[in-house]
Amino acid sequence: MKIEQLYTKCLSESAYYVESKNEVAIIDPLRDVDVYIEMAEKSGSSIKYIFETHFHADFVSGHLELAKRTGAKIIYGPNADPNFDFYSAKDNECFSLGNIFIKAIHTPGHTLESTCFLLKNENGSNHCIFTGDTLFVGDVGRPDLAVKSDILSKEDLAGMLFDSLHEKISVLEDHVLVYPAHGAGSACGKNIGSETFTTIGEQKAKNYALQPMPKEDFIAEVTNGLLAPPKYFFTDVMMNKNGGVFLQEVLDHGTVRLDVNHLLELNDEIILDTRSPNDFSKGFFKGSINIGLNGQFAPWVGSLIDTNKKLILICDQGTEKEAITRLARVGFDNIKGYININDIEQSRLITIENLEPEDAANLINTNSLDLLDVRKPGELEKGFVLNSKHIRLQELESRLHELDKDTSILVYCAGGYRSMISCSILAKNGFKKLINISGGFSKLKHEKIPLSKNTCFL
Repeated sequence: MKIEQLYTKCLSESAYYVESKNEVAIIDPLRDVDVYIEMAEKSGSSIKYIFETHFHADFVSGHLELAKRTGAKIIYGPNADPNFDFYSAKDNECFSLGNIFIKAIHTPGHTLESTCFLLKNENGSNHCIFTGDTLFVGDVGRPDLAVKSDILSKEDLAGMLFDSLHEKISVLEDHVLVYPAHGAGSACGKNIGSETFTTIGEQKAKNYALQPMPKEDFIAEVTNGLLAPPKYFFTDVMMNKNGGVFLQEVLDHGTVRLDVNHLLELNDEIILDTRSPNDFSKGFFKGSINIGLNGQFAPWVGSLIDTNKKLILICDQGTEKEAITRLARVGFDNIKGYININDIEQSRLITIENLEPEDAANLINTNSLDLLDVRKPGELEKGFVLNSKHIRLQELESRLHELDKDTSILVYCAGGYRSMISCSILAKNGFKKLINISGGFSKLKHEKIPLSKNTCFL
């Protein structure tokens, strides 16, 4: 028996490869499926099943292409209703794979069709469970994504999640490994832990959601403080239910090298600069938005830009395929092409000031500019610069009217990635006096500047 976790850091997503006696099951595959096919071919195995724990909201699954190319059967749990051929597993139904079994355990709560898959080893013992978005390390799936207006509320789903966790998950043996679909940074939970797998015993000891409590308290806990889901979530759910073009088609029309004239003759295209924040600050084309490949690139693009928009990418040499693949994973199929940054004359580029924390501190102490903090509300609980204005990055474009274009604005986040995204959005909207803090609040807080009393220096 072989189990391999394929963790994609920029999406905080885990797919799984399970093999026994030359038969393979893939659980929650990404859109770029070549890796699974190559793994099976290398071991002389065939892919028999594609298990989907639910209709994913944060990425486009590769189930349809994988099924077409391998003949594998797509399996969802009860209550799934996709518009393609699939097998609807019954609760507690077992599927043989070589000399092991995978058991479907219906666990509604995150969504109605959410299903965990329990793997029984060669001896028939419970070995591990693939929990999808039902149970994470230190957290559980958010219950607000499958709300159906007056029919089903997030409180209703949270109640179902409570029952699923306490009646079907926590009753498993402590040694059973837990393999979730997501790790830290995913918007599918509120505060997922940094580890990518765990055990039932560890979660019963440490996860707030598995502690003894009345159902009402659990519902209040998991529904409190939920931020609005990223805008691309609902697009991806529908793509996963209805299907779409395969990845290669997106790559074929996206990896077209364009010339600079395309930037001068825009219709409704958005210019997306995928370079690092530091390189972007040194020279960028007016009107472009910077979201760097070196961070959680695709989730941020999906959170800030409508998936239906046409994109023109500005890339470093040789990074265009990676950028397009990562965009396709979250549902961006309308990529018109890319422009190599080396093809743009320096005279056509403008800059944004990018200061080190020490120099930024000197400006802050003169009190001659505005401070803008674009972090999440939870991050502010660990400290902030006094007199700074807080606008979460996802809300920035809708709250531009709260900022003064005639005043210098110093922008910071935790490390400098989101603040440069913010600066690019502000510049696109006519703000010219912008300063980004390199290193963000994590470094700035160690300077001699006025900070909130709750600032944590760890």
